Amino acid sequence: LATLRLALAQINPTVGDLGHNSDVIIHHIEKAEQEEIDIIAFPELAVTGYPPEDLLLKPDFIKDNMDAAEKIARSTGEITAIFGFAERVEDKIYNSAAIASKHKILDSYQKIHLPNYGVFDEKRYFAEGSNFPVYDLGQVRFGINVCEDIWFSPGPSDIQSEHGASLIININGSPFSLGKRSQREEILIERAKNNGIFIAYINMVGGQDELVFDGGSLIVGPTGNILMRANQFEEKTYIYEIDLPTYKPRTIPKSINEIKQVTLPGTIRESPSIVSSPTFSVIDQKEEIYRALVLGTRDYVRKCGFTKVLIALSGGIDSSLVAAIAVEALGSENVRGISLPSKFSSMGSKVDAKQLADNLEIRMDTIQIEEILQSMEKGLSDQFQGTEWGVAEENLQSRIRGNIMMALS
Repeated sequence: LATLRLALAQINPTVGDLGHNSDVIIHHIEKAEQEEIDIIAFPELAVTGYPPEDLLLKPDFIKDNMDAAEKIARSTGEITAIFGFAERVEDKIYNSAAIASKHKILDSYQKIHLPNYGVFDEKRYFAEGSNFPVYDLGQVRFGINVCEDIWFSPGPSDIQSEHGASLIININGSPFSLGKRSQREEILIERAKNNGIFIAYINMVGGQDELVFDGGSLIVGPTGNILMRANQFEEKTYIYEIDLPTYKPRTIPKSINEIKQVTLPGTIRESPSIVSSPTFSVIDQKEEIYRALVLGTRDYVRKCGFTKVLIALSGGIDSSLVAAIAVEALGSENVRGISLPSKFSSMGSKVDAKQLADNLEIRMDTIQIEEILQSMEKGLSDQFQGTEWGVAEENLQSRIRGNIMMALS
């Protein structure tokens, strides 16, 4: 057996911010180099952020992202770094994983199965890969694939394991949805057991517009046992030492197509054993939803360049929950409540709004909308003549409140 020291960098990239994303990746590589990590893996499209969408149609963006990938590669020494980037080959763009060591990109794996459903639109931008390379580092052979590739069987993981890979490193940009964590784990366990291999699954974390990525990176053993489970919704690098069987060259059956075999420079370093990252317990679905909302709110505000938010507080449960999420995401000093009562607002709702603001330690201002409502009703009285008071008049209140909130923001 050979002990491989593997780091999974569960980072939070920002779409389009190539400089920041590259700096984060390089920081983790340099730190991992000091800790004598053998391989560090980053998420899918970590250089560009996920999903980059129509940025991929801009030739300058593709060039800049490839330059950033080269810069990242130059930061590697003995360590092998695996990270996602958009790769141009002739006139095609691929969703690729770079394999870098000794200050350069040595090879790349091009994603084969491109999702084109739900929030995914990858066939609009990317060409499909067609190769299933395996990599030799010292006496260990491993394979790399990207996200959706591991969902298919027969698929890349099966072919790579047939060619001697005892470990598959699968890099991901997999958005959160309720029940997704258990679904992922079931698929990874099935792939590991069916092929008798280790699987290291690295996912990104963070909010990007309407999407939230929950992390939840994993290492699964050949019997389907979960060796390491990362926390969801937390940006952190996890380290695990895996005892892998040494690869022995063997005759591949003729029925199995030949694939590319790449020998990487260097060997697995012999260094004192470390304490591997622990396996974290799963959180329940209500906690998952709440953490996703907090992270999505925090990153939307931060990545859009905002600093503070306004929330209209009615005293009801909806605005109360929104305020609680905002305070946890941004801090009470960055959240301001606005109470906008009318003659229809009950005393109870006004008291509840004030108590909520006090409990959350946020500033709350009150703006009476009755005069504005009366002015609008008077201005529309000729048009409303002969009609019963109803939904149209009720909706004036919400529109007044919306206008005030927009003006204050």
